[in-house]
Amino acid sequence: MRLRRRRSGGSGLPSLVIALALAAGSVIALKPSGRALEGRASITDGDTIRIGGNRIRLKGIDAPEMAQTCSRSGRTYRCGDAARRALIDIVSGENVQCRSSGRDRYRRVLARCTVKGGDIGARMVEEGWAVSYGRDYDVQEMRARSRSAGLWAGEFERPQEWRRSHAGR
Repeated sequence: MRLRRRRSGGSGLPSLVIALALAAGSVIALKPSGRALEGRASITDGDTIRIGGNRIRLKGIDAPEMAQTCSRSGRTYRCGDAARRALIDIVSGENVQCRSSGRDRYRRVLARCTVKGGDIGARMVEEGWAVSYGRDYDVQEMRARSRSAGLWAGEFERPQEWRRSHAGR
């Protein structure tokens, strides 16, 4: 008696992708529209995360660059690193849900993301580790500024201005 191997007719690629994602500790859920991402996130900097192989730029916020420094009480500190640590604290060990709205000029997915139902971008701005980019989080920025939270506790250059003055370096 010969055993026959059943052929599925497919490449098995979808199963491989799912297996690799699960092995990496991430669950990636792409809704039928292809616009939703979900899973454990790794943090690149204060406004960029990764879920699986997707680089995601948090829409509506701008955080200091990793090389950017700021000052507080006359002392310089690495505010880009502080913003990254703040984002790590928000998403650490949690499932992140993102809703994509396109891509930026660096081909990153632009998305609004939540953790436990709370808007990550709003929290980063409210805690003072990012500024509103556009007008999306102006209220949160005003609150952070009035409380001298995060960046607002000292002096800093807005990330967009810092990038402009440090272009090509």
